[in-house]
Amino acid sequence: MGCASSIHISDRVVYHSGKESEDSHSPQQTNTTQLQGNPALGLPLKPPSCKTTLTEVQFGPMKLFKDPLQVLLVFAKEDSQSNGFCWACEKANFRCSMARTPESALECFLEKHHDLVIIDHRHSRHFDAEALCRSIRAVNSSENTVIVAVVKRPDREEASVMPLINAGFNRRYVENANMMACYNELLQLEHGEVRAQFKLRAGNAIFTALEQSQEAIEITSEDQVIQYVNPAYESIMGYQRGELIGKEIIEVPKSEKNKPDLLETINSCIRKGKEWQGIYYAKKKNGDSIQQNVKITPVIGQGGKIRHYVSINWPLNDNNKSDKSTERVQAESQTDIQSSKHKDRRKGSLDVRSTTSRGSDGSSQRRHSSMARIHSMTIEAPITKVINIINAAQESSPMPVAEALDRVLEILRTTELYSPQLGTKDEDPHTNDLVGGLMTDGLRRLSGNEYTLSTKQAHHLASHLTTPLTLNDIPPRIAQTMENEDSWDFDIVNLEAATMKRPLIYLGMKIFSRFGVCEFLNCPEATLRSWLQLIEANYHSSNSYHNSSHAADVLHATAYFLSKERVKQSLDPIDEVAALIAATVHDVDHPGRTNSFLCNAGSELAILYNDTAVLESHHAALAFQITTRDDKCNIFKNIERNEYRTLRQAIIDMVLATEMTKHFEHVNKFVNSINKPLAALEENEGNNDEESVKSILTSPENRILVKRMLIKCADISNPCRPQELCIEWAGRISEEYFAQTDEEKRQGLPVVMPVFDRNTCSIPKSQISFVDYFITDMFDAWDAFADLPNLMQHLDNNFKYWKGLDERKLHSLRPPPE
Repeated sequence: MGCASSIHISDRVVYHSGKESEDSHSPQQTNTTQLQGNPALGLPLKPPSCKTTLTEVQFGPMKLFKDPLQVLLVFAKEDSQSNGFCWACEKANFRCSMARTPESALECFLEKHHDLVIIDHRHSRHFDAEALCRSIRAVNSSENTVIVAVVKRPDREEASVMPLINAGFNRRYVENANMMACYNELLQLEHGEVRAQFKLRAGNAIFTALEQSQEAIEITSEDQVIQYVNPAYESIMGYQRGELIGKEIIEVPKSEKNKPDLLETINSCIRKGKEWQGIYYAKKKNGDSIQQNVKITPVIGQGGKIRHYVSINWPLNDNNKSDKSTERVQAESQTDIQSSKHKDRRKGSLDVRSTTSRGSDGSSQRRHSSMARIHSMTIEAPITKVINIINAAQESSPMPVAEALDRVLEILRTTELYSPQLGTKDEDPHTNDLVGGLMTDGLRRLSGNEYTLSTKQAHHLASHLTTPLTLNDIPPRIAQTMENEDSWDFDIVNLEAATMKRPLIYLGMKIFSRFGVCEFLNCPEATLRSWLQLIEANYHSSNSYHNSSHAADVLHATAYFLSKERVKQSLDPIDEVAALIAATVHDVDHPGRTNSFLCNAGSELAILYNDTAVLESHHAALAFQITTRDDKCNIFKNIERNEYRTLRQAIIDMVLATEMTKHFEHVNKFVNSINKPLAALEENEGNNDEESVKSILTSPENRILVKRMLIKCADISNPCRPQELCIEWAGRISEEYFAQTDEEKRQGLPVVMPVFDRNTCSIPKSQISFVDYFITDMFDAWDAFADLPNLMQHLDNNFKYWKGLDERKLHSLRPPPE
């Protein structure tokens, strides 16, 4: 066993394999090596030859080092499940203790303060797992401990996890004694909840720095309430902390020495989320005014809103230090109050995904002053914000702050700032599987089973296809099918049948002609025709969903959205051309398998693209490769170089936007950068400020957001189609997922979406989950922008249809015939 750590069980020691020592009354003896420790306390015993390996954790600019994970297993009896976790701990090189009773478990925890506690919740006759969890949570040092409940596999319906959450559990593990399943669970816990808790503990050092800072720092909430001042602020301004905390800014006296329009200047800057820095007079408690350099930083919280303002103040000379802080924070809070009024007029689409409420953000007082510079530093920013909230809750305050702590911890369970937690949907396996299958890149477990796309095959030879020379040569039956292609209710399935599964070239010719694409690109219609033929030939007709009919459907939706007035106001001709091309190529050479599958299978593409946006990167790259390879198909041949670069970048950006891992980021940015500012203008200006509206719609950043949102909505618009089309597409995507699950089982790969088993899957439930989690909020936001009442009506009708089937316990696409 070498350096394998051991487990102390009550009064005897066992190895991680679960085998007891030969002499159960000699706890320090095992069947292979002499161990040292304190078995009487249930402490882990470790061979003296083992070396402690420190794990390095990057935390913003800090580099942290942590000991191997301390794990406490609480199982009344030895069984395959406890042995599975024992083996997993050994494989992961975690220090592990085992307790058989609640008393020994609590005693062991008080001694070692474990990072992770796993409690057997399957057999209530042995001990009350929830009572034990509450007892551990009653210990102050358990605040940063992750506690997992091992529960029985449900016989029928899923039970609610609320009793577990109320008892203090962070998460549940449905019994699975498979050793690799236990090992994977421990790894996910280590790199998820446990690591986040470790970072939170390190936050105390950050607060120490904040308290010792020589700069006066003040933090206010979104509604003008002072939430934190540091000792330097107290000494400069003459106030005691207790005199300011909890007070509204308007209650603090301000200096008359500032220019009359200075506050308005500050407000107009920070209400846009921009940092303000300048000279400001603040009034001390004794009435004196002092001149200070002030930097005010708005802090963006959940939902993309400004949640706090951090004011850092330092005097212009040794005698001055902080009169400005109070004034500036007043300006800051007033600004944020105004901006926070303008919530999304529909139903706050993105805000309902926010796990942090006003209360929890309110506690985020402290960190951001001395950490204001870190606020702009990408991915670590959310974690560092949360550290302040946690520490503020630790130090002071009543129930609201304690509740805020719970909400904040939920944020830390994800590495994605914009991706919501499942919340109450955690009980829905369909939602879990859709999120796992569409928003992750799999377990990244390489196997000997390589899944390679058939890019080297000639899917179809262009010379074998008979295509129209011009629009006028389209057969009458096909032309008639496309007569209403500018209507949302256009039937792509009819066109698919009429064209013998080649709808993309015909619909593409008509739509590209309607938008003048050939004229813009200065390319002959014959070149466009050859290009469409080439692209369609590289879609896999064997896929039930991701084939050229899906591409044609997305192209149709894209053209429909481009015709909406608000979209036309926002985009330029080059944007429209980019959108149409991106829609055409966005899934070219799709293998009918998800990114997770390709990563798990160790495919060539997954290796090429480092398991990141594998398919989307391939679609974009292949589209340009095959387009520019032959002049006969090169629609970009005659445009100027700079225009080509701009067009290429826009196409790539839109194709990559269809990747689902960034779904909530794209939607959140769209709502907060476009929807909410437009709603604010409508409320404040009576819809008369055309210049302000234009500046929002046409800024380069917002045009990018509009294009991303447009293709995302077009890509997954099936639930908003007329009911028969919606049902048809639901059947096709389900069949593709069923085929993937079948292949995963055949190859021995992880099954990324277990509910998509063709023998047990409820298609209505899967559609309900998809609409609930991905569609509703996104199309609410898009409808608020583009005005799409017909789509929203279809969405409502289709959702009711799936609900009706589900309430009848039906798993099929349609009800049985009467």
